[in-house]
Amino acid sequence: MGTGKKAKRCSKQIGDEQVSSIGRGLCVLLGISVEDTPRDMEYMVRKILNIRLFEDENGRAWSRSVMDRELEVLCISQFTLQCYLKGNKPDFHSAMPAELAQPFYTSMLEQMRSAYRAELIKDGQFGAYMQVHIQNDGPVTIELESPTGPMDSKQLAKQEKQQQRKEKTRPKPPSESGREKAAARQRVDPSASSGAEGDVSSEREP
Repeated sequence: MGTGKKAKRCSKQIGDEQVSSIGRGLCVLLGISVEDTPRDMEYMVRKILNIRLFEDENGRAWSRSVMDRELEVLCISQFTLQCYLKGNKPDFHSAMPAELAQPFYTSMLEQMRSAYRAELIKDGQFGAYMQVHIQNDGPVTIELESPTGPMDSKQLAKQEKQQQRKEKTRPKPPSESGREKAAARQRVDPSASSGAEGDVSSEREP
């Protein structure tokens, strides 16, 4: 999962030292999940480089990608994007552990550099506490979610449970036999419903 911010400029600092910066382009905040695979990586690389967030030569918006405009990309690993809340406390168990996330992140950067121009893909220091300065252009911020198989199946199971709960609480339509009984009651002689003596069914027999 990640967010792409259309930026006029972006930089990262560790303490007083600036470790990386770009001009116009994309600032990508990347949260790597424990369920992410090389397939997710390929998807994200393709989308980051090809998503059309920029104007064309005639000023028409949403027409060009960073590759089309030969702009820069600054990537920042951000495990906090995998946060979910337990009450008011953030929980990060969905984030990939650092010892696995670092080679995954490095491999993703290599793919981006291979697919585009290596000198235009910038990075910082993985896992470092840093200050990020983003001049968001627009502001435009796009959330990208890779189509992870295990996550999809979990979401599907959750949706199925929700649907089952809805079906249990939804009032059931009368059955066919119930409709027939209701129709039969409507055909009964009014004298029978008022307590008059006599067998209605026998009186109606030919």
